[in-house]
Amino acid sequence: MKDALIVRYIKKKKEKGMDMLIDNYRGLITSVVRKHLGTLQNYEEECVNDVFLLIWNNIESFDKGKNELKNWICAIAKHKAIDYKRKYIKNVNTQTIESNISYIDKNLMQREIEEEIEEMLSYLNERDKDLFRKYYLENFDLEEIAMDTNTQVSNLYNRLSRGRKKIKENCMKKEV
Repeated sequence: MKDALIVRYIKKKKEKGMDMLIDNYRGLITSVVRKHLGTLQNYEEECVNDVFLLIWNNIESFDKGKNELKNWICAIAKHKAIDYKRKYIKNVNTQTIESNISYIDKNLMQREIEEEIEEMLSYLNERDKDLFRKYYLENFDLEEIAMDTNTQVSNLYNRLSRGRKKIKENCMKKEV
């Protein structure tokens, strides 16, 4: 009941909905962000605030028939924290030696991201894992991948869609 009220208020862009969301879910969001940010504790508050902003701006995409509000919020928090890690590592790669992060910390974060990616891809078969790596991580065009694998682009789109759905379903199960 409380979740339905929160969603209704936020959809109507009433601040009371955000107040209720913060009261009920700030601890959960903070713990999910903290878990996935790892050593980047100084970005935690900013990431949590971004999660609340994402919820505010994207509440229309929440479907209570597909998911519970808590699970939907956890997924947003997890992905936002992973995005922060990626952004931070990208910035670290462009900084000079005078950077305040050590080489070891950078490698540790890179390994954490790689482990999380591998965990997400573990729900897919080897062929789909290879497709996801090429398309999402190595930025190959689907046309290139189709030519290399002697497959139609439409088939690749279908495999990507099914794979994303499979990953999402399994990640949601795991978050609970």
